[in-house]
Amino acid sequence: MQRGVLALAAVAALWTMPALAQTATVPQDVFLTTQGEGQYLAKDLLLGAKVHNAEGQIVGDVEDLILNADNQVEGVIMGVGGFAGWGEKRVGVALSALQIKNENGVVTVSLPQATKETLDALTAFERKQPPKSLLDRAIEKAKELSDKGSVTAKEAYEKAKEEAGPALEKAQEAAKKTYEESVKPALEKAGEATKEAYDAAKEAMETKPSTETPAATPEATPPAEAPATPPAETPKDAAPAQP
Repeated sequence: MQRGVLALAAVAALWTMPALAQTATVPQDVFLTTQGEGQYLAKDLLLGAKVHNAEGQIVGDVEDLILNADNQVEGVIMGVGGFAGWGEKRVGVALSALQIKNENGVVTVSLPQATKETLDALTAFERKQPPKSLLDRAIEKAKELSDKGSVTAKEAYEKAKEEAGPALEKAQEAAKKTYEESVKPALEKAGEATKEAYDAAKEAMETKPSTETPAATPEATPPAEAPATPPAETPKDAAPAQP
């Protein structure tokens, strides 16, 4: 009980603890205070953007950027195929091949050459360094929170929620697509099959002949006819009857 109270008190302290005010000299030409003309943020324009083909269909999404030795963006990593990230293939695309339009605040990224046949024929992008493991990411996150001493629990929660947003949206879209293309037709087909089976069973019950055979009524046996009695013969020497 005492440990639970202490834990709640610690969380409350982190939640309400204001950032410690520190007086420091800000170096020049190091930090940027606003977005300049012609500048854009990767998360707003590229990272997570849906890539459309020439027909306007979504063929993939941008997952990462490819930088050269001068830290300039040369291309992107695009995820294609799969379901909710599973079985997805990652291909590299030159930045110059993408058509990026920003009209009235709506950004559209297109790749006209992205036909189904082309994407199926492409080999997966080969990276030189292995991706970070979950353990490495957890250690980095713990160090990040430790180094940012002024970060409160609420801010950490909001940050995690913001980062999980695109992944959740992607999962919802994939789930909806799977329902519309696979689950819904299967349910409708199963319903039709059930109705047909019910109608067939009902029809069979209505037309099925009765299995009970009425008892046979024995036919009346005609009485046996009595054998005809032959007439008595009159003896030849018998005297004729007197009148």
